[in-house]
This record gives sequence, C-alpha cells and structure tokens, in this order.
Amino acid sequence: MTIRGKRWMAVAVVAPIALALSACGGGGGGGGEAGQGGEGDGKLTVWAWDPAFNIYAMEEAAKIYQADHPDFEIDVVETSWDDLQTKLTTIAQAQQTDELPDIFLMQNNAFQKNVINYPDLFSDLGDSDVDFSEFPEAVVEYSTVDDLNYGVPFDNGTAVTALRTDVLEQAGYTIDDFTGITWDDFLTKGKDVLAKTGKPLLSGQAGSADLIMMMLQSAGASLFDDEGNPTIVDNEALEKSIEVYKELVTSGVFVEVNSWDEYIASFVNEDVAGTINGVWILGSIQTAADQSGKWDITDLPKLDGVDGATNFSANGGSSWAITANADYDLAADFLNETFAGSTELYDTILPKSGALANWSPAGESDVYAEPHEFFSGQPVFQEVLEFGKEVPANNTGVYYYEGRDSVSAALTKIINGTDTAAALDEAQKAVEFSMQ
Repeated sequence: MTIRGKRWMAVAVVAPIALALSACGGGGGGGGEAGQGGEGDGKLTVWAWDPAFNIYAMEEAAKIYQADHPDFEIDVVETSWDDLQTKLTTIAQAQQTDELPDIFLMQNNAFQKNVINYPDLFSDLGDSDVDFSEFPEAVVEYSTVDDLNYGVPFDNGTAVTALRTDVLEQAGYTIDDFTGITWDDFLTKGKDVLAKTGKPLLSGQAGSADLIMMMLQSAGASLFDDEGNPTIVDNEALEKSIEVYKELVTSGVFVEVNSWDEYIASFVNEDVAGTINGVWILGSIQTAADQSGKWDITDLPKLDGVDGATNFSANGGSSWAITANADYDLAADFLNETFAGSTELYDTILPKSGALANWSPAGESDVYAEPHEFFSGQPVFQEVLEFGKEVPANNTGVYYYEGRDSVSAALTKIINGTDTAAALDEAQKAVEFSMQ
C-alpha cells in the first residue's frame, strides 16, 4: 500500500499570476469496484469548496465537456473541507451511500486515510481511461492504495525556492548559485547574504513542521513505513532535516514568526529575502507589486549525505474522487476528457484562478510558456511543472496528521534545547498512543 499526503494553506490571490489555493483530493474504489449509482440522466453532482478556485475550475470543465455532450449538466454544491469530511464520516458510519454526490474534492493529505477508513464510499478508477502516466508519479501516489488509483490529480503543490534577486546580487550571487545545491551550500551562502545585506533568506511559523516535511519528501522519506507504522525514531532523513532546520534558525538565516500572517508579512515587507513553500505561495509574494521583477524561483536544496536525496518536493495539492454512488461511466469520462485530457481547460483556469496543473501535457501550451514579469521574466509555470515530475513519493499513513503534529511539538522542544533523540522518542510514543 502506497500512502502520501500534504497540507494546503490559503493565500491571497493577485493578478496577473493569481495563485489561489485550496486543499483537495480524489479517490475511488469501494473494494476496488466501480460505482454503479447515479440517476443516468446525464447530470453529475459535485462537492467542492472555494468558488474562485476549485468550483470555478469544475464549472469551466463542465463547459468544455458540454461542447461535445450538449445534454450534460453539473450541479456543484459548495461544501467546505471540514463539512465535506464530516459528511463522509457520517455517511460511512450510517452506511447511507445514496447520500453521496458523484464526485467530490479531497485534500491529498487526507486521501489515503479516507480510502482506507471508508472504502465503501469510493470507486477506483481502474475502469476509467485516465492515463495516470501523464501525471507525476508522486502526485498519483497520493491517491493510490493497494496499487489501485482512486483520484484524478488536480492542483499543483510542487515546492519552490523563491528568492529576491536584487538582494542576492548585493551579496554577489545570482539565482543560479542557489540552483541544484545542498542544504550545507544553502546555509553557507545564506550566512554570507545575511552578513552582507542584513537580510535572512527564509522565515516560517514557529512550531510548524512544514519545512521539515518538505525536506523529508525531497528524499523520498516519511514519518511512516509502507505498512503505516511510525518511523520517527532512528529516521536518518528526519534527523538530518532537524539538524539543518536547527542550524538555519540558530544562524539567523531562518526567522521564526508566530503566525501565518506574520510569515506572509515577513517577505512582503522585505524583512526576509525569500521563502520555500508550495508554488501557491507565489500569489502572496505578488501582493508586493513594487517588488515586480525582483523575484525568481528555483528548486529546493537537497539533504547532504542522505540516500535518495533530491532537489524536489511538494507542499499541498488536491484530487477529484468518484464515489460509490456515482454514475461511474459519466463521471469517469468527464474527468478523463477535462482534468486528465484538456489543455483548453488548464489554459482557461490558469490566468484567472492560478490553478496550476499536475497534468503534464498542460505544460506544453503557450500559456504555460509565457514569461512572467514579476518573476524576472521567467516561465515559472513551465518550470514548476518540470520540477513536479521529479518529486519523490513518500508514505504518510492513516495517522499522518498525528505524526506531523508530534514532530512539530518535538521541533519546538529541540529548538529550545531538548535533546533531539529524546524529543523524537517522545513524538513516536505519542503517535503510537494515538494508534491504539
């Protein structure tokens, strides 16, 4: 069983490259069987949240599908993520699958957990015509359980390093000096930039394991093994990630702040000269219109001395699920012809919503190849799609959130002086207790 996940967080949406964000997910497979529900009336019901992002994308997909299927109808019911998760749990416990829509959106980091806990709610996509090879393997594995595909990947959570090129130049560097490097290299150069300009390169919320989780995934590592057992103790990649994080903080290259708003303000107000996060963070960067042309992006530093380490990772993303109550043939054909088959769809939704595709062929269009003035005239969307192809898969397990929270708590203790091994041992015991 392959298990993966990540977390989405909301940011501002700003033209011309508005990158709204959302957490979404998809799945399938009540016991690996396609759903046979639905009314057979050419209409699909969809649960999703965020009218400006996910719902907008779904409605545009419906318009494209209607061009060849004029009798097709769609009813998108705005449903917050919290409400959607509650509904799924309630329906599963009551065994009222007739209350399900045809399609719903799910956060990638919750996808595996829901398929494993509530298999009777999903239809697997084995009978669909979706070509999963056209999506990055790591993204597909978010919604893969027991080698069965349960979701069509939607928005992109590929991680990027975004840096102020003008600040780098003051210290004698270019974006190329931060491309394809290791974390040791990054620390050395980050300290030099700080000494010469007074600007830390990075910031983040204190007590958050966001950067740690990105470091882990960049090496194909996780907090859980393939069977879902916690591997927080004696985890080489985790220990190295924490070592790097601690050095980033103590050296001043990374500034810890107390809230998400303070994190956004730190680079918008020029207190720091960069950030590392999912590509959706570019929307927040653009709120500082006076900084247009002063930013560029590159890949992530990789962990030194860790097997499987790469310069690529992710933080966020979403997928579409077909339920066990769906008009399966219609739902599968709709998703295959739109989110898994239409460059027109992705060309349409990118400029207005910032919904960046995971579907690789979308990156071949002129829209994705356009240079963007804010980011030094670079074709950032095309670059990110290329990064996404290299992101390693990792295991999350049913208790992903518990593992993440325990590591976040351990990280705070370690930064404040607690022995790393002791803090991680306590974190592992906390997760094991949750699993009882």
